[in-house]
Amino acid sequence: MLYDYNKIEEEARKKWNDNNVYKVSTSSIKPKYYVLDMFPYPSGAGLHVGHPLGYIFSDIYARYKRMKGFNVLHPMGFDAFGLPAEQYAIQTGQHPEKTTEDNIETYIKQLNKIGFCYDWNRKVTTCKPEYYKHTQWIFLQLFNSWYNKAIDKADSISNLITVFNEQGNTSVKAACDDKVQIFSADEWNGFSAKQQQDILMEYRLAFQKESFVNWCPALGTVLANDEIVNGVSERGGHPVEKKKMSQWFLRITAYAERLLNGLDTLDWNESMKDMQRNWIGKSIGAMVSFPLKNHADKIDVFTTRVDTIFGVSFLVIAPEHDLVNQITTPEFVGAVEEYKKICASKSDIERQAEKQVTGQFTGAYVLHPFTQTEVPVYIADYVLAGYGTGAVMAVPSGDQRDYLFAKKFELPIIPILDAQQNIENEADATKEGKYINSDFINGLNYKEATALLIQKLEEQKLGYGKVNFRMRDAGYSRQRYWGEPFPIYYDKDGIIHTVAEDKLPVILPNVDSYKPTGTGESPLATATEWVTQHGEGTRMETDTMPGYAGSSWYFLRYMDPENPNELVSKEAQEYWQNVDFYVGGSEHAVGHLLYSRFWHKFLKDIGKVSTEEPFKKMVNQGMIGGRSLLTQTNQIKNVEIPLHIPVMLAQNDKLTKEKFLILKKDDNRFENIEIDDVNWETDKDGNEFISLDIQLEKMSKRYLNVVNPDDMVSQYGADTFRMYEMFLGPIDTAKPWDTNGISGVANFIRKFWRLFYDDLGNAKNIDAAPTQEELKILHKTIKKVNQDIENLSFNTCVSTFMIGVNELAKQKTISKSTLTEFVKLIAPFAPHTAEILWTETLKNDSSVVDADFPTHDEQYLVESTFTYPIQINGKHRTNIELPVDMENEEIQNIVLADETVQKFTENKEPKKFIVVKGRIVNVVV
Repeated sequence: MLYDYNKIEEEARKKWNDNNVYKVSTSSIKPKYYVLDMFPYPSGAGLHVGHPLGYIFSDIYARYKRMKGFNVLHPMGFDAFGLPAEQYAIQTGQHPEKTTEDNIETYIKQLNKIGFCYDWNRKVTTCKPEYYKHTQWIFLQLFNSWYNKAIDKADSISNLITVFNEQGNTSVKAACDDKVQIFSADEWNGFSAKQQQDILMEYRLAFQKESFVNWCPALGTVLANDEIVNGVSERGGHPVEKKKMSQWFLRITAYAERLLNGLDTLDWNESMKDMQRNWIGKSIGAMVSFPLKNHADKIDVFTTRVDTIFGVSFLVIAPEHDLVNQITTPEFVGAVEEYKKICASKSDIERQAEKQVTGQFTGAYVLHPFTQTEVPVYIADYVLAGYGTGAVMAVPSGDQRDYLFAKKFELPIIPILDAQQNIENEADATKEGKYINSDFINGLNYKEATALLIQKLEEQKLGYGKVNFRMRDAGYSRQRYWGEPFPIYYDKDGIIHTVAEDKLPVILPNVDSYKPTGTGESPLATATEWVTQHGEGTRMETDTMPGYAGSSWYFLRYMDPENPNELVSKEAQEYWQNVDFYVGGSEHAVGHLLYSRFWHKFLKDIGKVSTEEPFKKMVNQGMIGGRSLLTQTNQIKNVEIPLHIPVMLAQNDKLTKEKFLILKKDDNRFENIEIDDVNWETDKDGNEFISLDIQLEKMSKRYLNVVNPDDMVSQYGADTFRMYEMFLGPIDTAKPWDTNGISGVANFIRKFWRLFYDDLGNAKNIDAAPTQEELKILHKTIKKVNQDIENLSFNTCVSTFMIGVNELAKQKTISKSTLTEFVKLIAPFAPHTAEILWTETLKNDSSVVDADFPTHDEQYLVESTFTYPIQINGKHRTNIELPVDMENEEIQNIVLADETVQKFTENKEPKKFIVVKGRIVNVVV
């Protein structure tokens, strides 16, 4: 049989499909092992060669674990709600469901060609009603829950209402809004339905409130912080501004401590854990109230340095702070409004990164809580409404940012510790020394002063000690069409009602236009009949859920994908428990991975899952970058930015005039660039061209550097493609896509095939008994491959295979037993080739997928001989192979009798004969 990879791979896939070899059962006596990739968004561009890197890696590991005796769950699905499909629908009028289904079909075809061992019976697609029914159900559970600190878990909102009915809220320990109203049972029972609803919103885990959000006018929707990169939308690079809107949120902050502590139990790399730790951002400090002069209100400040309170010389609040308009005095209204407009045009990231000191006095003052000194109140862009209380107490002598602000606005800089140095020129944030200019803490050290200040604040009801987190509650509303509808509607009085669970799913309706309204309402608002489905005067919630909704629990649905009644049965979840081995990019650290952990902990609290964490082990695959070709500066008149050139049109790093004319015709970026606008270079043959810069970038349709895996599979075969992607380097490092080495991998697979068949396709004789050398090669390879797979060093596995096959090819004969073990060994990496050799050449009835993975036998690795280098008077003259256990006297006799040694010693008696066992022999004459 000749090696025809197209025929071989097609036949192998047919065998797998016909025999349903990848179907997974929950009823198995084998130990379970759950291997999962982050499922893809099915874009119109399809897969590029960077996508399968993690998929191949996890597929190899899944196959390996199955051959090691585990019942392996290795599914695939699609994160199908998203902006790209909606943007395409806006442009073409085509329903996003249609384009999404077409794209999914393309993805499945591409994935199948690469030979993944997915159980497609378990496929999930987040935009299907039978899937998002359960996403809506989880939202209802969040809406009907609150976080009870007394039991440190989520609790039913009905239990909280019972407490309110009987006791009010004075004894309630909850994760809730900061400024909840204190009330008795009688007061609660006297509130209107709307008032009770508003109070419960301050406790619910899914709640609605007015908030400043990241509004993207171009996309017509609110964006989460992790959807903004460098101040613009991650999708499309559009400007983002602050806007106050009524939004749904999830109270992820209630789980902050558990999310933080849970990281210590996970087998993730430390940099990934640190990204989550920093995002959660735990800090211990105090909440301090500064009463406003001539106002009934006060400004609350959270500080981690309450010890510096006597150094406060001004307060800064966020331009969006609720009190700004109330406290600004008439003479400063114009300036404050102008400053607010400037800040609204900047993202949070831009404001935090701003180097120039800016701010605006409001005309208002607060009173220092201990000294009653008047303290001026400013607004400034470096204070964010969404972090802490949106206010900071400024201590210029201890904080450089405050110091620069004080210098600019000529505000006092008060030294507070005798150890502070050089505060004439800069702030000193030291905690060393004794306090000065600090009233009743003068002479104390940091620890003493902090304890006494918190005690005084609490005694005088001016504040209290507090743990704070940088992480904010997660925005959960999007003003878009292509997302999960909320199971929520409003009656004529604005009271919120939930859709009954037995009426789920709430189906996404058809609309005439997918364009955002631009007013903050989603396109669903135009579906009048759908909006009023619960009767005259009622209104469905017209926002849709965000992209992370369906991806925060999808790993559970794979366990029980066809269950119509619940997201996962108790039996299925308790068997599969959670994901043992999760592969995905580190860019999801503070998005998908954090949200999934939060949802999982909540589902555990309400008894739907039995584990605290969703993903035991996390492996981050590095990016395979594309080779981008860009024009250089000043090459084209009036074009100052580099332009990406399609890789297929360039010749190495040059773009010829002929290819430029093709670009002019087909690419609208070049249609207005004339031939004379280009500064042409000329080669020695008189051909005109422009030089291009080569750059490694993320593969993207936008960068014109996408390499389609279909082309690689067509040209080299899937097994070669799989092994080459692994051969490129360690899984967790970024690497460029370069096909220079792929032919070497293709040659290796052909060489492996030739252990079984000659160049004419005739089967070789493999009936001989295995030799000791052959067994040594085999077991050395088995040992190294097992070690490397366990260490996730798949690139070195490929090298080990190459060495092993090269050594076997040098043997005069190779036994069937040795080749059988080699086929099993290579099966996870090159499954198509292994399958055909296993079933058709080696005549096995079952698939190689179900074979036992080889284990080495140490006895074949014990070296019985050693080839000694022989030195004469310090110069290497020859090598002699001798038994490792031979005595020195016998070694001397054999060495001195060797013809080559006698030639160089001239048969003289040696002065010294030195043997270093297992290393070297040195003869001195």
